[in-house]
Amino acid sequence: MTVRTPTVSAPAPPGRMGSSVPAAELLSFLDALGTWRDRRKAELEELDQAALHSADADALSADVVLSMAVWKAVSDRYELILVTWDSGRVGVKETERISTLIWGGLDTGGAGGSLAVSLPEACKLSDALASSLRAKLALEPGDGDLAAHLRQLRAQVERINDLVKLEPATVRNAAIAEHHDLDRRVTDLTERSKRGADIGGLIGPLEIDAARAERDLIVGAATRKERAADVARARSLRSELEAQGTAVRALADKAVATVTPAPRLAVPDVTALGQVPNTPAELEKYLSRLDAVRRALGQAQAAYGAALAHRDELAALLDAYQVKASSVAPGNEDLAELYRRARAVIEQEPVELTRLGALVTAYQAYLEATGGTK
Repeated sequence: MTVRTPTVSAPAPPGRMGSSVPAAELLSFLDALGTWRDRRKAELEELDQAALHSADADALSADVVLSMAVWKAVSDRYELILVTWDSGRVGVKETERISTLIWGGLDTGGAGGSLAVSLPEACKLSDALASSLRAKLALEPGDGDLAAHLRQLRAQVERINDLVKLEPATVRNAAIAEHHDLDRRVTDLTERSKRGADIGGLIGPLEIDAARAERDLIVGAATRKERAADVARARSLRSELEAQGTAVRALADKAVATVTPAPRLAVPDVTALGQVPNTPAELEKYLSRLDAVRRALGQAQAAYGAALAHRDELAALLDAYQVKASSVAPGNEDLAELYRRARAVIEQEPVELTRLGALVTAYQAYLEATGGTK
């Protein structure tokens, strides 16, 4: 089967995160990205049809779904950028915002999960997935030009070399070895093609290996970025909860010393969770526990704060009634006695909230009987 739509490579992105990109560069990039988006969509639709008619349709479905999901994420971000671009009516703030939209993370959620990558990374991932699908389906591009295949492979190997430089030291040697092998194979096929050898059967396997290597490097870099962000988020949240916990414990001590009955809620100590782990599985559990601590601290803060607020509310209500009584029932000894007793309860800590509430209610009722609260 022949795919009429030739494959296309994503354009190079301008600027960097948060920088103001010249409008002319943005216009050129957006025009190229729009063309890439439309041609990639047409290519994926043809690849989807080819996969459906393939004997390995089930095995290829995951790659097709992921390719479509990545394309959709890029397309959605492109539309957001176009809205911000507003046909070129942009200033420094707008171009900085567009730069953030280009280099910031977008969610390539699909059936196989989601991965937060930047727009350029998503475009490269889409290129790699499309190349891999073509190779797995043994499809030739419309022009059938082997030289074009070799040029694309050479460009892909150079992109892989750039990605290898970003690998951590623990796995970089293996990535370098894989890159050297791919580079050697591309060079070998190029030389054999120049000598007139038939290399058609060797192109496909090399494209599959190159696409897999590039995809794995992109996914690995994005995963490390996500993990680093999660670690930073966990450390920041832990520090916030440690400070909040100290404040809530002080609030609880104040409430217990000031009012009775006081809430008896445990105030969790986030330091009991230990230091932030680095492994993905343990980090996920740690973040879940941090969230539980956050909720518990919120509940404790609300409960102890409400107890103190209730005391303040009753005291304010008593004073308000006393002011009213001084004008409508001056010199009333019963009201004066109720006020004296209520003030004595307030001044004796811990304040008995039940008794204080009863005295304030009695004061209100007596005052109402005299027509003072109507």
